Amino acid sequence: MKAAVYYETGGPEVLRYEEVPDPELRPRGIIIEVKAIGIQGGDTLHRSRGVLASVPHIVGYQAAGTVRDVGEGVTQFKVGQPVVATMSNGSHAELVSVAARAAYAIPNGLTIEQAAAIPIEFGTAADCLFEFGKLKAEETVLIHAGASGVGLAGVQLAKRAGATVLATASSDDRLERLKEFGLDHGINYVTGDWTATARELTEGRGPDLIVDSVGGPVLQQSLETVAYRGRVVSVGRAGRDDSRQDTWPLVSKNASLIGVLLGAEMAVNSGRTRQMIERLLREAAAGQLRMAIDRTFPLREAAEAHRYIESRQAFGRVLMTP
Repeated sequence: MKAAVYYETGGPEVLRYEEVPDPELRPRGIIIEVKAIGIQGGDTLHRSRGVLASVPHIVGYQAAGTVRDVGEGVTQFKVGQPVVATMSNGSHAELVSVAARAAYAIPNGLTIEQAAAIPIEFGTAADCLFEFGKLKAEETVLIHAGASGVGLAGVQLAKRAGATVLATASSDDRLERLKEFGLDHGINYVTGDWTATARELTEGRGPDLIVDSVGGPVLQQSLETVAYRGRVVSVGRAGRDDSRQDTWPLVSKNASLIGVLLGAEMAVNSGRTRQMIERLLREAAAGQLRMAIDRTFPLREAAEAHRYIESRQAFGRVLMTP
């Protein structure tokens, strides 16, 4: 099969389009013929500095396609069935081998391309907002990187729950587009002070919940900006800054900092996360949720796709097709 691989971590230029051995079918597993790859922010972060599980390494957390083969003990899927799956690596390829428990049937009404942009994005957003963030109707939430895959999902889910939704982005154009997904107030962090604007929009209190996928100095500002008894959810380090934060601003406000990693929750509480993701897929199929697909690249142009994501121009999710 063909895959986008790399032999050492680094910039997008380390990605090569090469022929590699087909993945092996495992008991209680399936082989998926990949039709759409939803590139995650974590994919680019792993490519830049993650641990290589193999050399050459195939990166990638999520892909959708059709079942090519089923392993011993698999009864819930059949050959030819459309599915979407999450994985620790391997999505940037024509074929992927996953445990059947990591795959989800794509419901009628949802295309393979749409499904490739749902489980991690909407599952992460839902956990940040509700399972761990405890968002309530009539509260105010601020979502950093609102035009990202997780951000766009979070805006929709928070608005549907009755919250007032604030989000940051790097351009007025992307903030304007977010309004059709439920955004109440957009904050351009390039042209203004997002902390001052967030306080102004909340009459000086600060947001009740802040979902921070950036980390570093932005996370420190989030700790300082959140409301009294508010919650800050840290869900990534897109800013690639490993600096440690001063938590005293939380102490002085009886506020909370919560870390969220969907992959860990999938491993520990798989029953709950499976029900959640299946529900989100059904809601997307019914038109209650939607994901914007910004651009689709061929797999052979994986380096260019990663470069485009890191330019922070995308609105929603960027896909690749083998």
